[in-house]
Amino acid sequence: MGIYINPGYKRFQEAVSSEIYIDKTELIAYTNQCVNTEQKYICVSRPRRFGKSIAANMLAAYYGCKVSSDELFYDYKIAAKDSYHQHLNQYNVIFLNMQEFLSNSANMTEMTDLIKRSILWELLEEWPDFRYFDQHNLVRTLNDVFHNTQVPFIFIIDEWDCIFREKKNHFEEQKEYLDFLRLLLKDQAYVGLAYMTGILPVKKYGTHSALNMFDEYSMTNPGPLAEFSGFTETEVRNLCEVYHMDFDEAERWYDGYCFDGTEHIYSPRSVVRAMMNHRYDSYWNQTESFEALRTYIVMNFDGLKDAVTRLLAGERVGIDTESFSNDMNTFHVADDVLTLLIHLGYLAYDFIRKEVYIPNSEVAGAFTAAVRASGWNKVAKAIENSDRLLQAVWSQDETSVAAGIEEVI
Repeated sequence: MGIYINPGYKRFQEAVSSEIYIDKTELIAYTNQCVNTEQKYICVSRPRRFGKSIAANMLAAYYGCKVSSDELFYDYKIAAKDSYHQHLNQYNVIFLNMQEFLSNSANMTEMTDLIKRSILWELLEEWPDFRYFDQHNLVRTLNDVFHNTQVPFIFIIDEWDCIFREKKNHFEEQKEYLDFLRLLLKDQAYVGLAYMTGILPVKKYGTHSALNMFDEYSMTNPGPLAEFSGFTETEVRNLCEVYHMDFDEAERWYDGYCFDGTEHIYSPRSVVRAMMNHRYDSYWNQTESFEALRTYIVMNFDGLKDAVTRLLAGERVGIDTESFSNDMNTFHVADDVLTLLIHLGYLAYDFIRKEVYIPNSEVAGAFTAAVRASGWNKVAKAIENSDRLLQAVWSQDETSVAAGIEEVI
């Protein structure tokens, strides 16, 4: 086993060994359909706390060829699928957490160089006897390994978008990064599957479309992967029975992400913490500061403040998500800001009606905290002056909240 090449199953084993693990292994059945096809490029974007890394670790554990992981999976849903044994431990996996490389680099050139050297180091250690055209060229070396082994590589890239979140205004570095990924992945025979996960979708950064080969599954349209976006209502009901918790309270606190053709989706981390602590509470701020939300809701776009006020009143607001540039600093209209808040998990999106809304009490609490710190004095005062109003906000009681803040609408 290596660090980046065929890292084994330890990280996923830790997840399934935890007190609470919800079986999402049927995601593998979908990715199996995509291996070595035109659909082999998959980008899944979800907010923090929604199980992205667990899914990435699961895929690495399943596909990697150096260690048998049958004993890890045979008790889960994927084992009943026809494709299970066909793809189990049949590929060379390259697992990259981009946040790790970014944190250890001063600029994008350093980062991409570190990625190349890290992978090359393990490639040449694993297959030292092959005849290589250029041992310093990552793409040529990957081609040489594939030519000799005929075993495709499964690329799993976690935190793929950290560059766009942490280097918001470094446009040349962003382009350099996209070009690196394009060269590494696009139209390469050695790629059996490329699975990327992050918070932001991949489609459009300005006019640069280096990664247009990826199919996107996001919080605005998760498609066939909707049931893997979080915990389903059935899964939460089962947990509430096991932990003797009130399901209606779980629904009020953590429900609200609704996708066409699937059950309501709950925030996984918050549900797990509530069950483990045997207490419903806001666990949002343990992983996401309300300051991030405040930064966006105070932006000076026509209609944004009115939209947020209506959302706090329990209303739904129609938006157009198409103009969003899939980054965190290119905003042209209020709808772009609201679309980002969907991807960050602060808003839920009804794909059929093209409407956004505050999904649950936990997120409503983050909104009220952000409003208090935003300088919106009338709205903040209305919330702070009435415990009943605050409870109405958290309960999404549209009539009571609308009456309480009528003067500012």
